[in-house]
Amino acid sequence: MKSAVKTLEPTKVELTVEVDYQDLKPAIDQAYRKISGQVNVPGFRKGKVPPQVINRRFGREVVLEEAINYGLNLWYQLAIGQQDLYPMAPPDIDLTVEPDPAASEPTLAFTATVEIRPAIVLPELSTLKVTVPDVVVSDEDVVASLEVLQERFGTLKTVDRPAGQGDFVTLDLTAERDGQEIDSVSGVSYQIGSGRLVEGIDEALDGLSAGETTTFESTPVGGDHAGEPAQVTVTATAVKERELQPLDDDFAQEASEFDTLDELKSDVRQRLITQMERQQVIVASDALIQQLLDTTDFPAPSGVVQTEVARHFEMSGHEDTEESRQVALEAATAEVRTQLLMDAMVEKLAVRATQEEVAGFLIDTAGQYGMDPGQFIQGVEKQGELPHFYAEVVRRKAALKALRMVKVATTSGLVLDMMARLGPEPVEPTESSDEVNVPEGAGMVEDLTAAVGQDNVDQVAIDLGSLDQVVIELEEEED
Repeated sequence: MKSAVKTLEPTKVELTVEVDYQDLKPAIDQAYRKISGQVNVPGFRKGKVPPQVINRRFGREVVLEEAINYGLNLWYQLAIGQQDLYPMAPPDIDLTVEPDPAASEPTLAFTATVEIRPAIVLPELSTLKVTVPDVVVSDEDVVASLEVLQERFGTLKTVDRPAGQGDFVTLDLTAERDGQEIDSVSGVSYQIGSGRLVEGIDEALDGLSAGETTTFESTPVGGDHAGEPAQVTVTATAVKERELQPLDDDFAQEASEFDTLDELKSDVRQRLITQMERQQVIVASDALIQQLLDTTDFPAPSGVVQTEVARHFEMSGHEDTEESRQVALEAATAEVRTQLLMDAMVEKLAVRATQEEVAGFLIDTAGQYGMDPGQFIQGVEKQGELPHFYAEVVRRKAALKALRMVKVATTSGLVLDMMARLGPEPVEPTESSDEVNVPEGAGMVEDLTAAVGQDNVDQVAIDLGSLDQVVIELEEEED
């Protein structure tokens, strides 16, 4: 099989493929076997109909058509490999020479127009420098954190007075539109000022006493009636204020493992420092990627960008106006360029992912959606999204691997030891190890489940060494 490539645009090529008889014959033989197993011919059992009988009764053109359907994608993939191309979208294939049914050794030729990944030349990472904010924890920061902890251990006391900002109100709420009830809740505890219910609720409750009712207009932002103005009636059944314990040694003993408030303050300060140090990792990664995007010139495939724009409007339901399309176009272009850059970094740094790493990422993601990990993984495989999750894992690994190579300094000039922050660089899996076979995806559910253990699939937390893991740890500590 011969192939040649012609560049049409920086991200689009025309691939010409010539399939000779030797490459076409296995597909023809497969076509005969398939047709033989499907047709009923008197005197022959299914699967035993000779090729010459099939030619005579159904025509050889039917065989050749089936052979093309069977082999076209394989020949395309082989040609892509020959030309070292990375397609970004399905190809537009045009048969230029169809096989002649009368020829003893027919041949085939076709062209495939396809968008490809552009050439991306990354600089030597060791020559780059990114800047992050210094870690500064003030006494005010410590006090603010202690006050959050103080509120967590506070108690609610019912009061006989109008509600005000920060108070907790037990309420009943009903929303109506055109005289018809569209939603209602009862016995809900709500803190005034939190902004967690419908728009206008904070103003309506401010000054309301237990037993009083008020009505206001609001527009729900979610549900079946999102965006539709409604009349909301709210009744306060109780008003409560939070009583806080004084910040002293007794509070430290109740709220922590420490005996004194000073020890608790010291621990809070260190936790804040640790959080800021982790945040420096996130900021450094974002800064590095942005620097590479700003200094590396490559286009985003227009067809891929337009597909993302169309998906945006389909998923969001937003009105497709000239202004909103321009915003979506810019966002999609930035997203596609970022993914292309990250993929180029993955290749440059030869990053791979193991089954344990992909399984861990899938389990973490399932947890974020509140789903059973086993069912989530099954759904991901069924929808053909395992390659997407693999790509996310290796991109995050590549980002952290790159951070170990660049110079990271604070605004005051302090150079950070990223090896100490991130730990030693993980050993990449080899071809003989448990590296995930990304493109196939088939059978990966069993492999991933085995990698983490069937009985423990909903309990295992794999440390991917990823930025997402850093964020998760930050959020857990803040909670």
